[in-house]
Amino acid sequence: MAITELISGSVINAISVLYQTSTDPRDFQINQTKPEFEGDYTVVVFALVKKLRKSPDGLAGELGKYLTTSQSELFSAYNVIKGFLNLTIADAYWTSLLSEQYHNPIYGRGQTKNQKVMVEYSSPNTNKPLHLGHLRNNFLGWSCAEILKAAGYEVVKTCIANDRGIHICKSMVAWKKYAHGATPESTGLKGDHLVGDYYVKFGEVYKQEVAELVAEGKSTEQAEKEAPIMLEAQQMLVDWEAGKPDVIALWEKMNAWVYEGFEQTYKLIGSNFDKTYYESQTYLLGKDLVEEGLAKGVFFQKDDGSVWIDLTEDGLDQKIVRRRDGTSVYITQDIGLAELKYNEYHCKQSIYVVGDEQNYHFKVLKLICQKLGLPGADGMHHLSYGMVELPTGRMKTREGTVVDADDMVLEMIDMAEQKTRELGKVDGFTEAELVDLYQTLGLGALKFFLLRVDPKKRMIFNPEESIDLHGFTATFIQYVHARIKSILRKEGKVDRATLAEGITNLPVAATPLLTSIPVLYKLEKDLLIALEQYPGIIETAAVTHDPSLVAGYAFRLGQTFNSFYAEHSIAGAETPEKKLLRLAISEMTSHVLKSSMGLLGIRVPERM
Repeated sequence: MAITELISGSVINAISVLYQTSTDPRDFQINQTKPEFEGDYTVVVFALVKKLRKSPDGLAGELGKYLTTSQSELFSAYNVIKGFLNLTIADAYWTSLLSEQYHNPIYGRGQTKNQKVMVEYSSPNTNKPLHLGHLRNNFLGWSCAEILKAAGYEVVKTCIANDRGIHICKSMVAWKKYAHGATPESTGLKGDHLVGDYYVKFGEVYKQEVAELVAEGKSTEQAEKEAPIMLEAQQMLVDWEAGKPDVIALWEKMNAWVYEGFEQTYKLIGSNFDKTYYESQTYLLGKDLVEEGLAKGVFFQKDDGSVWIDLTEDGLDQKIVRRRDGTSVYITQDIGLAELKYNEYHCKQSIYVVGDEQNYHFKVLKLICQKLGLPGADGMHHLSYGMVELPTGRMKTREGTVVDADDMVLEMIDMAEQKTRELGKVDGFTEAELVDLYQTLGLGALKFFLLRVDPKKRMIFNPEESIDLHGFTATFIQYVHARIKSILRKEGKVDRATLAEGITNLPVAATPLLTSIPVLYKLEKDLLIALEQYPGIIETAAVTHDPSLVAGYAFRLGQTFNSFYAEHSIAGAETPEKKLLRLAISEMTSHVLKSSMGLLGIRVPERM
């Protein structure tokens, strides 16, 4: 049980005993005590003052006296500052936690909740390679899934490949017209890059043709509709839907190139899925649900035969779910896919990791599924995230200005090598070890920078800033972990039995002026307080779907360890018992840093 839960239960019990009244955790707050005050945790009791007819100072003082008297094994001291009750947790609690958990590499993970959650992420189009925005999507989805697993959920990772539609046909038409049979093998390009080049080529030709038609006197709108290459792409889509053999064969060949390219990128960045759905296999889903919705009165039909839903009472507007010619729209297939996914996996919660430009779409999707009474509809959640920009501005795929994911990863690995060599930290490594180290540092810098920000916020990715050894970066945390491992190699790991005996015999400070200082010095306790909070961080990040909480925690833990290590010697500790204590704290910190960074998909090196 977390220390905050123990404090909460103790306060509730104290109020019951002292005032013969019941209360619950919502009637008061528990926060970590501010650094300028003495204590570990602060109980805010102002909301109880009126109910109990006590002054804030009086209530806080009576609670503090009762808690330290009745539970001296948990609370060793208290003070009251302007109605705030500051409690000092007994050292025995922290040393007991350390003795039990310092050797536990999976400390922090929650118990099984017997709930299944689906996380859908990546969801690329098969007409171009993954780009920087896809990296944020993949890192968010993968990390969210791993955090949910750590919190005790059973997780299914899925991806929907958008492998059909006019955007796919654009690449196909351009390749057919201009590639002269080029293949990944003949060009030496990854398949997704090759196909993406022809999507860009389509955009270039289309822009030129539109300009020529406008020069001939047509309006821009008319020129955009009549550009020959666009008409070819539209005809190809018709032919694909009709199953024309040569079109299907070309589609299958080019998609295969893209999938192979995607797989290489996923392997490089550490992204994986339990199930991939393909739009080409799901785009007809949902049609039966439209009929069902009409019968239930959820949908209505207009005079032209199109089918709609009216969501004005829900603060939205009317939304079409079937065109007048009987064809589906995107949201129709999304409704059908939601039903299919639930029937296959029966997940209580389904998380869609999609950019914030689709906020409206997912509000409508969830509402429709709820009104249709689809099982699992209440558990649908859109994990909306902001766009990633570079210092130079926004990216545009069709203009060829997009930042390619593969290029970005390789650039970060190269930058990691450059920074490491500049610092002269390559001695003692084999060439293979250096290659692995550069990849660990480069990928870690990229992932951490994209995950350290609240997903809802838009962000600017700065490669130089992301790999700063002294900044809010993975590099800093990785260095702290490597430093701890170096200490443990030099001083030796801690035997559990010896530790338990050593902690029991820890003396108070002997200097007369410091006789009131207990077993633990402030920075030792600060580090243990931070370590104790790790399970709660995982749980909160899982519930809020926010990996930035884990990133921020790992960084603060690294900072706290650095402060501790700068103040307190391990090799030259005051007593053998103190040395054992600090070695154990160091070992537990290394486990938690490795675990927390692992939840972000980031490795931490043993040395660097």
